[in-house]
Amino acid sequence: MTAAGQIAFLGRRAFMRSIRQPGQMAFALVFPLFFLFVIASGLDRAAELPGFPASSYVDFMFAIPFVHGALFTALNSAIELGRDIDTGFLNRLALTPARGVAIMLGNLAGGIALVLVQFSIYFVAGLLMGAGFEAGPLGLPVLFLLAALGAVAIGSAAMTVALRSGSAEAVQGIFPLFFVLLFLSSMNMPRDLIENDWFRVIADVNPVSYLIEGLRSLIVSGWDAQALGTGFAVALVSIVAALWTSDRAFRARMTRT
Repeated sequence: MTAAGQIAFLGRRAFMRSIRQPGQMAFALVFPLFFLFVIASGLDRAAELPGFPASSYVDFMFAIPFVHGALFTALNSAIELGRDIDTGFLNRLALTPARGVAIMLGNLAGGIALVLVQFSIYFVAGLLMGAGFEAGPLGLPVLFLLAALGAVAIGSAAMTVALRSGSAEAVQGIFPLFFVLLFLSSMNMPRDLIENDWFRVIADVNPVSYLIEGLRSLIVSGWDAQALGTGFAVALVSIVAALWTSDRAFRARMTRT
């Protein structure tokens, strides 16, 4: 079997394992939409601020469910990898002809397939809440692609923790760190309208801000080449760095085994 075939086979296993746990899927679907509804309802008057980039706060926050969904599903994929290590399944899998890259990417592929389904639900729900989408039909696959790349970056970083620790609980423990990165970004307010200097400085250096702004540009302004280019660049650089570290962690674990 080719590497692509191995990735597809292991990705199908990861996908089926995820959908057999409805509790995890329900949380990843409900929380992002609930967050969008509550925040957009409570802060709708923020759209009246001078210089606010969107005509409504729902439009401004419409990108956030895609980031939340990417975060939850990517972390769940890494948690399952931690369980595979803990139960000894990864050791048995290493004795098969499966390549190391297929083992890692297959685990990610299942999560990405699931998150694309979730993205479709988020998009329809957001439109029903009154959000617009300035980029039009051609912008939809770009929105999904950028959000999926964000999920790959997060999942690759979380896989490093799973491979280093061999524990699903350790992966769960880094969830607050990712959530803090979300809040210390331009998630709730444009960077140029953040009044606290320290908050604005952190948001400026936080790569999550540029991923969010790339997604948001498709919703609010249509086709913004600078925002999209920066968002894709940040996502791709993060993926390369995270895959490099996870590959080293995988080699170290297989060497110990």
